[in-house]
Amino acid sequence: MAISKKLKLSFFGGAGEVTGSNFLIEGEGKKILIDCGLYQGSKIGDLRNLDPLLYNAAEIDVVFVTHAHIDHIGRIPKLIKDGFRGEIYSTIPTKEIGELSLMDSLGVLGKEAKRDNHPVIYREEDVLHAVKLWKTVGYHEPVKVGENISVVFRDAGHILGSAMVEITYNGKKILFTGDLGNSPAPLLRDTEKVTDADYMVIESVYGDRNHESVDERKKKTEQVIEDTISKGGVLMIPAFSIERTQDLLLEINNLVENKRIPPVSIFLDSPLAINVTKIYRNNQDFFNKEALGIIHGGDDIFNFPGLKLTPTTEESKKIIDYPNPKIIIAGSGMSNGGRIVHHEQNYLGDPRSTLMLIGYQAVGTPGRMLQEGAKRVRINATEVEVKAKVVSISGYSAHKDGDHLFKFVKGTADTLKKVFVVHGEPKTTMFFVQRLRDYLGLNAMAPQAGESVELDF
Repeated sequence: MAISKKLKLSFFGGAGEVTGSNFLIEGEGKKILIDCGLYQGSKIGDLRNLDPLLYNAAEIDVVFVTHAHIDHIGRIPKLIKDGFRGEIYSTIPTKEIGELSLMDSLGVLGKEAKRDNHPVIYREEDVLHAVKLWKTVGYHEPVKVGENISVVFRDAGHILGSAMVEITYNGKKILFTGDLGNSPAPLLRDTEKVTDADYMVIESVYGDRNHESVDERKKKTEQVIEDTISKGGVLMIPAFSIERTQDLLLEINNLVENKRIPPVSIFLDSPLAINVTKIYRNNQDFFNKEALGIIHGGDDIFNFPGLKLTPTTEESKKIIDYPNPKIIIAGSGMSNGGRIVHHEQNYLGDPRSTLMLIGYQAVGTPGRMLQEGAKRVRINATEVEVKAKVVSISGYSAHKDGDHLFKFVKGTADTLKKVFVVHGEPKTTMFFVQRLRDYLGLNAMAPQAGESVELDF
């Protein structure tokens, strides 16, 4: 008879909310972190990020990173600053994008710290130190942690290089989904199926609702572009620099080259998105067959007539001098920082213009306020009256919707002993928990921040 062994699982971020991913596994004398992300809200860096970590950073042996979004990696430099000297593991694209994203966020966090008179969460040297500790592995390539714990990455299909983290111990498995991709995606392979998990920690950002179909998303985008051009306005698209921007470029490329929209200037006004797109170009082996077929057919999907890259501040400032109509794609995706806020300040008051939201808008962010119909918003200390049209297209989300999250869990329902639902607004998380209980008969729960549980292995 096998002796029961246990692992302790603690939820130090991402429980009861969407951001701040941070989970700790303890067992066999090892301490393993899954992600160490920033809390985000009305600002890029929530003040909670300044709080002490709820564990001793120097005692952490290893960090496994699911993907390079800042709410999953943004406190890794703080971990370094507080004494972590272990190893960090991810896929190659996650490391490459992660370094860019951390350095980019450092500039925004520094401006927020100066404006609000508080310390900076981390420094450049902390990012550089993290990069030195950061190792890369491929999907399904085992990493041994001590004698008895083995970890592999599985393809999550969320952004380039994104992964689920599967930990095997004593013949049983716990799966941390990270963020699961909205498959089928324009560029990436579908999320891998999982059929043998004993425990699961799963995201629930869209656990209570579904996205539009791909065809509906494409039709809406084309319609919004044509409508804005016909009115002689500006189409502003606050876009996350990683995945959302690249997916959007692919679809606009198709519209332009098939002459589905009139000729128009399209500005990619995000240094981070421009640099991330270069990483996408260099890691095409992560793309799906459809995207590779287009590329091998000779189409440069990230370069088409009308597209203008504006990496420098001076080039960005000159966009206002270009005549309307025009399209501006800029970060941040929730309008809580970055260059998009300057364009919103210039054009939200124009009834001919349109703001097209294509990603999740967190509670308290300007993007969420605009999505919910705010008639006035405060941008750069200025009150701006909203006369532009505001449109939301959820089909561009890089997250699975409620039905597809449910289908993913159902695939391994027969083996699951317990499901922990995280990364969602409380009402969304509880809706999904109840759905798993009612329709799959699973032992599902929504853990609270700071909660710990012991799991039998």
